[in-house]
Amino acid sequence: MKKFEIQHDRPNCIGCAACAAVAPDFWEMNEDGKSDIKQAKDREDGWQIREIEEKDFAANKEAADACPVNVIHLVDKETKEKII
Repeated sequence: MKKFEIQHDRPNCIGCAACAAVAPDFWEMNEDGKSDIKQAKDREDGWQIREIEEKDFAANKEAADACPVNVIHLVDKETKEKII
């Protein structure tokens, strides 16, 4: 079961590539200079969403912590609590 959700505020991404550097299994750089969550669902507002398992939480928390503009968020799907 997917326990967490990654939410990426892609429109405000500055393309520093920190997320792709620390969690390359989940993050990659796009041709437009911004990062993308691999295998994400794109929302109409430009945000990206991907559900992840608990075992993938630490890598994505590290990516979120490395982001200088705080555009990566982790949400507990059960409680809807935004962890970061």
